[in-house]
Amino acid sequence: MIAQIKGRLVEKTPTYVVIDCNGVGYQINISLNTYSKIDANEQCLLHTHLIVREDAQLLYGFKDKSERELFRMLISVSGVGSATAMMILSSLTATEIKGAISTGNVNMLKGVKGIGTKSAERIIIDLRDKIGKVEESDINFAVSNNTIKDEALSALIMLGFTKKPAELALNKILASSEEISVEQLIKQTLKSL
Repeated sequence: MIAQIKGRLVEKTPTYVVIDCNGVGYQINISLNTYSKIDANEQCLLHTHLIVREDAQLLYGFKDKSERELFRMLISVSGVGSATAMMILSSLTATEIKGAISTGNVNMLKGVKGIGTKSAERIIIDLRDKIGKVEESDINFAVSNNTIKDEALSALIMLGFTKKPAELALNKILASSEEISVEQLIKQTLKSL
């Protein structure tokens, strides 16, 4: 098992990176969350997970060990493969995923492309006990803003805005406002976009 790779960053795309480690270039699949955390400097360290299949050897990299652990938990669920797990990790932050699993928020997981109701329920049932290690403060933050933020984000995406900038604008407004309705949140976000 390859646990980590440290070397010179040769290529960086939203779905993979190439790291030169003593003359060997390793192509490592990454999530969008890891992509945003990787600096443009030359040295890079990624915690990895290797999947060996009959037709391929796939290397997945994560900036944080906690994200790698969450990936491993997700692929342990029946019906969730590595591509689906990476889609979940690219669509939601680790805190949002843990919060959704801990609170049984099926709709948040269903918002990820390729995840239906049955898959979301299976993820929650299989991982709820394992996610119990999550800090209470992380869950409270995720729960309090989930419904309002999710509804506002869905509305903004349907209006044609891309997810990442809309999500950043929503987070900024939610951080400055204590209590806000979905309509007010959407209006304020539209002004800032």
